[in-house]
Amino acid sequence: MRPVSALRGLPSIYGNTYIRLSICIGAAMITPPDVFKCLADETRARATLLIASLGELCVCELMCALGDSQPKISRHLAQLRSNGMLLDRRQGQWVYYRLNPALPAWVHEMLQVTLQANSQWLADNTLRLKCMDDRPVREAACC
Repeated sequence: MRPVSALRGLPSIYGNTYIRLSICIGAAMITPPDVFKCLADETRARATLLIASLGELCVCELMCALGDSQPKISRHLAQLRSNGMLLDRRQGQWVYYRLNPALPAWVHEMLQVTLQANSQWLADNTLRLKCMDDRPVREAACC
């Protein structure tokens, strides 16, 4: 099997070229059922609302806030990312998650209304996060 010239220069593992694909749902493509299916699970709902409230969180912060294991948190974040709700960025050993800015305005508004009406539902999670020792330090984005 010959390598495709368009793939030259991409990273490889054991001689096989790989590409990490990220799916980003455009504003016109996401529908209310897509959003509400993503938020139907309590872990995903809490994680999404915490991220909406605080702007950006890493897996370890969500583990502390939600009291769940790394595999469970990562699995739910991957689902939210693959459905276009979240975007991620890597900073050293940390992976930070934030709301996808391409989400329609109605999604952002719905999350803000939900946050305002349900602050007590997230109070324990928010308190655990505030009490977390050794939270990772975010570097300012250069761009």
